[in-house]
Amino acid sequence: MYAAYFGLKENPFKLSPEPGYLFLSEQHRDALNYLIYGIQEKKGFVLISGGIGTGKTTICRTLLNMLDNSIETALVFNTKVSEAELLDEITSEFGIELSGESRTKKACIDALNRFLLRNSAAGKTAVLLIDEAQNLSNDVLEQVRMLSNLETEKEKLLQIILVGQPEIQETLAKPALRQLNERITVRFSLKPFSTKEAEAYIEHRLNVAGGAGKGIFARDAFPVVQNYSCGIPRRINALCDRALLVAYARNIRTIDRKVVHAAARDIGKEYFRNNVSWRSKWWMRLTA
Repeated sequence: MYAAYFGLKENPFKLSPEPGYLFLSEQHRDALNYLIYGIQEKKGFVLISGGIGTGKTTICRTLLNMLDNSIETALVFNTKVSEAELLDEITSEFGIELSGESRTKKACIDALNRFLLRNSAAGKTAVLLIDEAQNLSNDVLEQVRMLSNLETEKEKLLQIILVGQPEIQETLAKPALRQLNERITVRFSLKPFSTKEAEAYIEHRLNVAGGAGKGIFARDAFPVVQNYSCGIPRRINALCDRALLVAYARNIRTIDRKVVHAAARDIGKEYFRNNVSWRSKWWMRLTA
């Protein structure tokens, strides 16, 4: 609706991940490098954690696009599963065929081990990526640990990447999961964007959408966006999208802090209830 008004080819702040809008901050590049290091050095386990909307999925998609044919991958996104269901999903993802009557836990593990040995003999690396790992039960996490025992005399046969929200750290700290926690030697925690990073992110998306990002948002708008969103990219998208719509409706060409405040009120305080700092709340009262 507002794209042409601001000289843009399309909406730059869609909530769904889009490869063409990939923005890697310094910490996102670091997280990606940790993943690559863990795979290349065959460390066995890598853990990437971060809050909702901090870019975990973006990093995973970027990693998968970078991997070549020497890497076999299995992706698990449904994590509210039993041990048997997880093993069944892993074997299916790796393309391992098992007859219906033999899909027991033992059969799946044996078949997976044979696959990994053949894969290693062919000079390939196998990577298991488990998203939303915070939903895994203790028993399933222990099963994941057992999979890391599949190895040769020289190296681990399966590289396991756990991706999840911060509560995965608390889960792994439990005494019952100490053995698994101690095996995870490569870890990275994603933090929300700073004001500087939020500004770079916003202008990057505007430039991709039309090549004229600078000037649409005034300098005083960026700290307000960062404060309302707490630096979470998904919330930045929602707020900037609404700010552009508000400006379009009011025939305003530049998004300043007043427009951002108006956009935040338009979205509603419930959206920001758990994410707004005391300063943003003060601003909201001031500009009401």
